[in-house]
Amino acid sequence: MTARRLWAAVEPLHAVVYFAPETAEAAKAAGLRGYWMGYFAGRLAPLGPIGPGPATAMLFGFAPAMVARAVPDAWSFASPAAVLGSRLEAVGSALRAVADDVSELSALLWRAAEACEFGGRPLAAAWAAVPKPADPLSRLWLATTILREHRGDGHVLAAVHAGLDGLETTLTHIGDGVIGRQDVQPHRGWSDPQWDAAVDRLRTRGILDADGRLTDAGRELRRGLEDDTDRLATAPVEALGADVERLLELAVPLARAVLDSGVVPVPNPMGVTRP
Repeated sequence: MTARRLWAAVEPLHAVVYFAPETAEAAKAAGLRGYWMGYFAGRLAPLGPIGPGPATAMLFGFAPAMVARAVPDAWSFASPAAVLGSRLEAVGSALRAVADDVSELSALLWRAAEACEFGGRPLAAAWAAVPKPADPLSRLWLATTILREHRGDGHVLAAVHAGLDGLETTLTHIGDGVIGRQDVQPHRGWSDPQWDAAVDRLRTRGILDADGRLTDAGRELRRGLEDDTDRLATAPVEALGADVERLLELAVPLARAVLDSGVVPVPNPMGVTRP
């Protein structure tokens, strides 16, 4: 589906923010302590100084205790505005190593981003309210982030509709063979007892087999989850019409360059692959 192709092309461009040394250095310079405080503060900054409850609800796949270790403490070290400004500047610098003239791609991405609908999508709505940066690469990254969080918020809606919590949703992804437990658990904060209890719940529902792989019913549930996520992400594609192919023609080589540079590792917790 075209919405999924768009995600595959856009996600590596957004994901630079999680791995580039420039963003880690910017978070440290802003006063934040440690990678994960920088991650959570940076991703949540457009929402203001929120606490762990709403943050966990929106981030969904992270263990509540992991989120609570970062917010609201982060805001005592740096304001949301300071975090946001430093993050946008840093990611522009990081992309400069692999990108040159992005004016046409950026214009297409913004056409797509401005077509997003934000009902039930708090993260995407917050990022959409961020003023466009002057730097062309930071501006391009912001458009990819709106699109990424729009799809991500829709994925959360689809998962909740399917009767899954955040960890259970992650387990269906692992059960599909896309990523492994070792690629996810250390980065999401779930304890072994929490992880094993979620596996047991999905086995009881007939979604996972004894080896943690998806059953036939699990594969059907997973297909439905991805199809619903695609359906909820169609507005940007529809807005572009035939121009979506031009966007992909421009974005895919840049996404490949990002991955080939090594700045975004593969495998990774998001399941990003080379488009």
